[in-house]
Amino acid sequence: MEDRYGSHTVFQIEYHFVWVTKYRYKVLSGEVAERIRELVRETCEAFEIRIVKGVVSKDHVHILASCPPSMAPSEIMRRIKGRTSSKLFEEFPHLKKKYWGRHFWARGYFCATVGQMTEAMIEQYLEHHFEPRPNDDFKMEPD
Repeated sequence: MEDRYGSHTVFQIEYHFVWVTKYRYKVLSGEVAERIRELVRETCEAFEIRIVKGVVSKDHVHILASCPPSMAPSEIMRRIKGRTSSKLFEEFPHLKKKYWGRHFWARGYFCATVGQMTEAMIEQYLEHHFEPRPNDDFKMEPD
């Protein structure tokens, strides 16, 4: 963890987020998983959220994110889930057939501060959920 700076602040706020697809359908693979990864990165960059680590699994997503103090965890998840959901439905029409009602993500999410979970616990959890695929790296670590 490293300190981040605002105009009048020094902060070190990290959250571990986990959210799942509606009905836990295993649709996060191939192009869909790759696009989720890009959309989450883009959304986080737009709001000055730094992704420390992350994994896209078949039916859920994990990110460890360093966030500015001006954004509540609920606001972060609202933006990420809302933007990714609408873009996925636009770009992958076959998902509309599986998800009637235009709800891609299940309600709710898991969020813990790094103070509640040690970094070793988070690292172990992320590694356990990482599923290596040939010629495909879905980890969200910065390039």
